[in-house]
Amino acid sequence: MSSNDHVDPARLFATRDLTEALAAPLSPEDQTVQSMPDVSPTKWHRAHTTWFFETFLLQPEVPRYRPVDDRYAYLFNSYYEALGDRHPRVARGMVSRPGAAEVGEYRAAVDASLEQLVGGGVPERLHDIVELGIQHEQQHQELLLMDAQHVLSGHPVAAPYAATTRPSTGDQPPELTWRFHEGGVHCVGHEGDAFGFDNEFPRHEALVTPFEIAERLVTCGEWQSFVDDGGYERPELWMSDGWAAVCSQGWAAPLYWIDRGAGPAVFGLSGDRPMVPDEPVSHVSWFEADAFARWAGARLPTEFEWELAAPAEPPPGASLDTAVLGPRAASGSADPQQWYGELWQWTESAYRPYPGFRPANGAIGEYNGKFMVNQQVLRGSSFGTPDGHARRSYRNFYPPSGRWMFSGVRLARDAVR
Repeated sequence: MSSNDHVDPARLFATRDLTEALAAPLSPEDQTVQSMPDVSPTKWHRAHTTWFFETFLLQPEVPRYRPVDDRYAYLFNSYYEALGDRHPRVARGMVSRPGAAEVGEYRAAVDASLEQLVGGGVPERLHDIVELGIQHEQQHQELLLMDAQHVLSGHPVAAPYAATTRPSTGDQPPELTWRFHEGGVHCVGHEGDAFGFDNEFPRHEALVTPFEIAERLVTCGEWQSFVDDGGYERPELWMSDGWAAVCSQGWAAPLYWIDRGAGPAVFGLSGDRPMVPDEPVSHVSWFEADAFARWAGARLPTEFEWELAAPAEPPPGASLDTAVLGPRAASGSADPQQWYGELWQWTESAYRPYPGFRPANGAIGEYNGKFMVNQQVLRGSSFGTPDGHARRSYRNFYPPSGRWMFSGVRLARDAVR
């Protein structure tokens, strides 16, 4: 985590207003059914981000501060072992109390205390923790949408999260073109003085061999060809653990693809809609992305290949738009090459620490470092990523079997030397 010269306190409360707005379309707000261990109810995300500020900022910094409710430390701690016991993640959806109204009151109380502490300006010694809290809340805004989609996908009538307008741009995928990069020894990782998560540091040199990388994401139409060619029935395309998942979980298409008898459809935050061939395929695991790449005669890019090829920053509009809430075709994207603003992109790289990485001291050091095993790196950002949250060095990560995230595929291949 880098130090910043200035943190605008208005960003803190603007960010928190957005989280509340994102929660609004769900009704009723009390979600009492949990269908996946990795998914949390909307109100849990709201309460957890509130607890984060209360625990890591208010309690250490405000004399004689008392938590709003001592029981919330057990209910809303996510994975910080140093801070004590936690309610099991798989059972979060079974907690009907506190209700959504009480969580809102909790949030309002913590907001009021934060206003008193930093509303007039953030002391320099608090810059890093305030900035981390803001960035953490932005992460949960996106997670809230991912989780809401999964919870609603199990609704008996496939209830939508919100009505959106995402026009189709055609039925044929645009031509796939490749960008050549000569490789070499390059500096990778976070640069500059702006915020970065600890896993983006330290900046270091990496050797990259010549490669080519696709200039758009894999489309639904291309994935349908993979399905039609028996992609989910051919073990030679799959890693051993991936094939085991295909067999044990019955994978035959991306998560949320539906056959209603009138052609393939996809369930999204706006409900069911016909599969659009030129839109990027989403909700695929690393195992599926790797198998598709092998079928296509390519591979996934390494995270450093992705970093060298991508623009440093996303273009305007390549971020969360609550009127869209779904990935767009390349021709309809704010970023026509889809580096940012549509889907997080799986890479070939295992999630491991950079040379010289050291986690922070104390409980906050558990933020990223302890997950650096059995995960794969994703780069870019998605349609659910808040504005200002994406950058070239950002390292997202998930287990290779995960499919509920806003994940997509960009291909790469070795360049002929």
